[in-house]
Amino acid sequence: MKIEIAARRVIRLIAQEKRMMMALNFQAAKHKKMLIERTKNCTVRLGDVSAQFPENSIVWVTTGVKGEPKHKLYTAFLDKVRVKTMGTLTSSDLGHQNPEINSREELIEDFERIYRRRILMEDVVTVIYFTEVHEDL
Repeated sequence: MKIEIAARRVIRLIAQEKRMMMALNFQAAKHKKMLIERTKNCTVRLGDVSAQFPENSIVWVTTGVKGEPKHKLYTAFLDKVRVKTMGTLTSSDLGHQNPEINSREELIEDFERIYRRRILMEDVVTVIYFTEVHEDL
């Protein structure tokens, strides 16, 4: 009897997991343009969001302002998810995040506009590299 209950719980959890879909949403028009042109394949998010976006997950890449309808651009695979500090971001991280940003200081300025607060080199960020999933063979 206990095994049967446990088996039902596992089946229910698997079903819930299959229904869950995550989205990497981008609000800025400049990011939408880069995503459409496929020049952006990385995002840097403030804080540790690695639990919400585990490596090897499938996500929708969407655009849209918070609280408004979103537009799905494509499905992506999360290749690499790393938690770092702003000060340890590499030039590769910056280039894949936004080819127009050349330094951590420029990214900090951008983040301060977005988050409307002071950002420090010691602040934790999550770097998420992703690739588009093609549904044809």
